[in-house]
Amino acid sequence: MTVVKPPATLRQRIVVTGIVQGVGFRPFLWRLAQSLGLAGAVWNQTSGVVVEIEGPAAAMTEFVTRLPLEAPTLASIDSLSVAGIPVEGSRGFDILPSVAEPGAFTFIPPDTAVCPDCLRELADPSDRRFGYPFINCTNCGPRYSIVRAVPYDRPLTTLADFPMCPDCEAEYVDPSNRRLDAQPNACPVCGPWLSLLDAAGQPGPRRPASEVLVRIRALLGAGRILAIKGLGGFHLCCDAANASAVTRLRDRKRRSDKPFALMARDLAAIEALAPVTAAERAALLSPRKPIILLRPHSPVPLAPGIAPGTNLLGFFLPYTPLHALLFEEARGESPPPQVLVMTSGNLSEEPIVSGNEEAFDRLNSIADAIVVHNRPIATRLDDSVVRVFEGRERLIRRARGYAPAPIALHAPAPELLACGADLKNAFCLTRDRYAVLSQHIGDLENLETLRFFEETLDHMKRFFRLRPRAAAHDLHPGYLSTRFAREMSGLPPIPVQHHHAHIASCMADNGLEGTVLGVAFDGTGYGADGNLWGGEFLVCDYSGFTRAAHLRYTVQSGGDTSVRQPWRMALAYLHDAFDSGRAPAGLPLYSAVPPGDVRLAVQMIERRVNSVLSSSCGRLFDAVASLCGLRHAVTYEGQAAIELEAAAASGVDDCYPWDVGPPSPRVVDLRPAIRAIAEDLARGAPVPLVSARFHNTLASLTASVCATLSRESGLRRVCLSGGTFQNHYLLERTTAALRRQGMEVFLHSRVPANDGGIALGQALIAGSQL
Repeated sequence: MTVVKPPATLRQRIVVTGIVQGVGFRPFLWRLAQSLGLAGAVWNQTSGVVVEIEGPAAAMTEFVTRLPLEAPTLASIDSLSVAGIPVEGSRGFDILPSVAEPGAFTFIPPDTAVCPDCLRELADPSDRRFGYPFINCTNCGPRYSIVRAVPYDRPLTTLADFPMCPDCEAEYVDPSNRRLDAQPNACPVCGPWLSLLDAAGQPGPRRPASEVLVRIRALLGAGRILAIKGLGGFHLCCDAANASAVTRLRDRKRRSDKPFALMARDLAAIEALAPVTAAERAALLSPRKPIILLRPHSPVPLAPGIAPGTNLLGFFLPYTPLHALLFEEARGESPPPQVLVMTSGNLSEEPIVSGNEEAFDRLNSIADAIVVHNRPIATRLDDSVVRVFEGRERLIRRARGYAPAPIALHAPAPELLACGADLKNAFCLTRDRYAVLSQHIGDLENLETLRFFEETLDHMKRFFRLRPRAAAHDLHPGYLSTRFAREMSGLPPIPVQHHHAHIASCMADNGLEGTVLGVAFDGTGYGADGNLWGGEFLVCDYSGFTRAAHLRYTVQSGGDTSVRQPWRMALAYLHDAFDSGRAPAGLPLYSAVPPGDVRLAVQMIERRVNSVLSSSCGRLFDAVASLCGLRHAVTYEGQAAIELEAAAASGVDDCYPWDVGPPSPRVVDLRPAIRAIAEDLARGAPVPLVSARFHNTLASLTASVCATLSRESGLRRVCLSGGTFQNHYLLERTTAALRRQGMEVFLHSRVPANDGGIALGQALIAGSQL
């Protein structure tokens, strides 16, 4: 008789790091263990999740195999270690309380859009959370915006002041329930509530959410402007088809031209207004729910003032239950708008408003009514902005849904702070093998934004248990971010050249090591020679760079005035291209700008009064936009370049001439192109044709210069960075031209190509110096 021995019992400890807290990881492990008949326990610790399993070897092997393959959608596993430990004879599988580890850190998950399960409950009259604006579960809802400290547990969030009712508590502790350990778990009985502020800025008596929402939808339908508190701050909102409401919002917000974002009821509403590719559809429907830039059908049945001068509209879908309820077609009500303007709740260039009292103080003059709730926002967050290129998301503004997700590095990094630039600021912290970028802070040009920078830095240093050893900063001595770094007590400042940081950021975004060719085209960056750079070809790695080529210097006179008035740069390029002689008559700027102003500007250029030398590609775009008559003055950064891209004709392959000088460094001379552009326009050439030829010129010369540098250096990897490469007309043609030259092209995706990603490069460069 053969005796079959039962399989040997083993026990293992598995430690998982990454974004594994607040994403349903422990309930997932409980269900997996139950399905395989394994005993043991799971708990959070500061550095991640620990699970101990006990049972037959085959079942344990299957557990370890399935764990990374079936992990929750919101999880991101960075490491998984398995070790054998003594058998304890456990029975059952338990979820244990969290354990704090001194000095250790974990990652806080980004805020996540409301999930399909919660939306179904929201719309179900038989569900106890029917119509509740703050429904959430382990798979969705606020995360980073409500955290006050780590580990991520309810007492350390802004839900600490909302004790759960018995029903919510039962869900919270039930391993089979999708609200197990859902820290923001709440319902109409015990959770936050919605209200409209009265004339004194007070919430007034509590009313059912359904009553408040009836009033909100009625106001929007009547063309009113509302300030609505959301996940990471307030939005200013109105009917996107109501031209009068859109105009009033622009006037009150002091935002004359900058495009407004649009929230649509559903994907069908967006597809009725713009073609959507499969990749764009996936991004719109993802748990991150960013704003996606799309080219709309023409004509588009919305107010004409939503995005003047550009051929793109920014669409996104409802990402909170409250947003979904704004579009609800309730019985007895008029149908609500299908598309709403949903723009950041602030005065132009100030941080997004997040507090109820702050909203009354700062938004009462803009909004006709203010919608608030009593769940505090611990960390304010703007909406993220994305454009899809070559089937991949390319971040333009990295905030809600993406921050503070870490970026894995190719090697361990010292504990550092990189302060970023002054425009589109975001800072970066590094520790171990990770870089953590802050959310979009904004332009550091006022005290309010600097305070936002400081409060976010304080939060993130506490969250990630980090004490920086040094502070990296831009070379520009006048930047607020530079002064902040230099004035930090006890931290040595490390200056980093702006365009070197751009290329290093692109390298880190793509996990590159070694030396690359880098092309950095943008508006402004302080150069190593004291001039303004912005049309740069670098040979670089993380430890240093060589300026191998650049656009020819042009006089930029008038300081920041030349940025706000592109006609000044047009005059400077004409003056240079025609050797101080008069350019062709009849160019639009001569009729648009008073003759006295033209004479004075020319004198400033000739005498170098209040002038600097600039190789900026951004200023070149400004000049050509003015030469074409598109934009002689701007109201927001990049406006002239955006309108020049929008004007470019398709199907044009030819370009203008240029010259390239000898090495060390090579100077790319665009005077022949400027002469040809001016002569084309004087002959009456259509602006779309001129714009297309100009874009083609930049793409062609970029590929040509890189090919020359490649032959000299043997390098074939090219990184493209800087805000100019957010121009997809230029990007598409540049990448194609480089690939025809046999180059391997690397672009940004996880961090912006603009200055919003520059802190990542600063951190890697400073880390290599340390």
